[in-house]
Amino acid sequence: MKSIPPIPARVLFYGVTGSGKSSAAHAYAAASGLPEFSADDDIGWLPGWQQRSVEQQREIATDVAARDSWVLDSAYGVWRDIVVPRAELVVALDYPRWLSLGRLIRRSVRRVVTRQPVCNGNVETLARLFAKDSIFYWHFNSFARKKRVFRAWQADPDMPPVLVFRKPRELDNWLTQVATATSGPVDATGESARP
Repeated sequence: MKSIPPIPARVLFYGVTGSGKSSAAHAYAAASGLPEFSADDDIGWLPGWQQRSVEQQREIATDVAARDSWVLDSAYGVWRDIVVPRAELVVALDYPRWLSLGRLIRRSVRRVVTRQPVCNGNVETLARLFAKDSIFYWHFNSFARKKRVFRAWQADPDMPPVLVFRKPRELDNWLTQVATATSGPVDATGESARP
């Protein structure tokens, strides 16, 4: 495996839908002090559940990737080729399906009940959860493919290093190491563990 800088400055979090990529990216950004970008909010979605055009997404992704430092919580297939080569590290969350699906269900139900804005101000509804293109459909449709993608990256010497976590505790331990190396401990929610 390629060597990983002590505090990588361009980090892509990648994993199956519901694995906790955004929370992990937020925690890493908080621990490292690096700027954080959201694949959904900053690149993919507009209000009214309208997706930006592929051209717009690629233009924004190009701008993000060109920066000296960034933390990105995912990479859509239509612009993944832009950000992956610029990453100093890919953090892959390779959790079992029961864990990521359980997280996804809890998160989605909470968002419906609280009407918490997501994806650039959009709001989840029960109807959206059961639509043909719902987040649950996406989870099942992309689960195996996403795992194949980061495993192929691991095997490719031309790709950035890939750090794979199979348990949330492994991720938390790594985030603690990052925080300790910079300014102090934080957990996967991005909260400081200091009193």
